[in-house]
Amino acid sequence: MPELPEVETTRRGIEPHVSGQLIDIVVLREKRLRWPISSEVAEIGGRRITGLSRRGKYLIFNLDSTDGTMFCKLDLMGRVDQP
Repeated sequence: MPELPEVETTRRGIEPHVSGQLIDIVVLREKRLRWPISSEVAEIGGRRITGLSRRGKYLIFNLDSTDGTMFCKLDLMGRVDQP
């Protein structure tokens, strides 16, 4: 699991590449993640990312509209081999 400084480093690294970018299309491949994903997610297509912030291990993509944001939780999943 990434530590908070690593998440902040990731945020700082990708912010210049995503800020100002237009979200062309959203493809939802799997709706059954930790929580069901609403089909309304596709509605963020056509919106512009205005900035990137962080809250804990969540990256928060600020959009050019006031009715929502997009977020991503940074989590590492590994496999523990049994002897």
